[in-house]
Amino acid sequence: MNIIFSGGGTLGPVTPLLAIHETIKKSYPHSKFLWVGTARGPERTLVEKEGVRFVSLSAGKFRRYVSLWNITDLLRIIVGFFQSLRLLIKESPDLCISAGGFVSVPVHWAAWLLGIPTWIHQQDVRPGLANKLMAPMATVITTTLEESVSLFSANKTLWLGNPVRKELCMGDIRRAKKLFNVSGDLPIVFATGGGTGSMRVNQLVVQAVQHLSGTCEVIHLSGKERPQELVERAVQHFDYYQVHQFFTHEMKDAYAIASLVISRGGFGTLSEIAALGKPAILIPKPGHQEDNVRFLAEAGAVILVDETLSDGNRLAKIIKDVLADSERMIQMGRRLQEKLPIADEEQIQTIVDRLLTHKK
Repeated sequence: MNIIFSGGGTLGPVTPLLAIHETIKKSYPHSKFLWVGTARGPERTLVEKEGVRFVSLSAGKFRRYVSLWNITDLLRIIVGFFQSLRLLIKESPDLCISAGGFVSVPVHWAAWLLGIPTWIHQQDVRPGLANKLMAPMATVITTTLEESVSLFSANKTLWLGNPVRKELCMGDIRRAKKLFNVSGDLPIVFATGGGTGSMRVNQLVVQAVQHLSGTCEVIHLSGKERPQELVERAVQHFDYYQVHQFFTHEMKDAYAIASLVISRGGFGTLSEIAALGKPAILIPKPGHQEDNVRFLAEAGAVILVDETLSDGNRLAKIIKDVLADSERMIQMGRRLQEKLPIADEEQIQTIVDRLLTHKK
């Protein structure tokens, strides 16, 4: 069996696809996989670590506003479509799977033209433009949230939950203490801005750190694509604060040792936090991430922090308040697990089998 995954630019569409890859590989150990991603995104490192062959194609961004870049990107989209046709004819995949990302659009359009079954997974509360463009051609659509099923065609859409890699649930606290050189005497706060990092999250975390002495230790994943001067200066002044640019296998141990997670509002990260039942303070990017986080905050599953209205002092106060209320932390973790259930492996396998039958 030959399967093509596509997605990138950020790690949002990547993490659930890696979980699907894990499930398929277990059931079909002789399968061949290819990943189509972006040339400059962070996905290549993570994908190739899993032993999946990686190629990049031309990818343009579909903007909903007037911009001169739309002309350039239209050409890139056209080039990407013909590159996709050539790639699919050469690879002859049995199935194409995506969880969003503009690099996936020409791949799935080309797959539809060639009669190759396609599966797209919708994570966010509000469908992104890439998934909207792929949905009419998709053979199967799955959603993370039950409420999202009604946003797509009823005869090919079903509620799945979000696929999460089992590796992320296999962290070890003792190993994490050695890896991150922490005593564990204080609670650990794990702060991440997502796969590419976030300058605003980095700023807020660094501003907050100076107010957290004696309260917690902070492990900060700053993102290798973001300027490091700010976080590096903070490391020199606070011995309870450490910064890292990128994680692969270390991620599971960072989650394991964390008492509290600070993150953006992408559903890839949210699903990982939910799978582990961790309490979370979320600082969403304006747009679809705000919808994601507001939906969860209204259910009492997370704490929403508006990046435009908050500063480090307020973030530090919220961190202290949460860490001081153990019952609240437990309840937040439970509610998040209820709202974002993990996708069932058997259901994933059933979808794959159905799509393989569809091709025949």
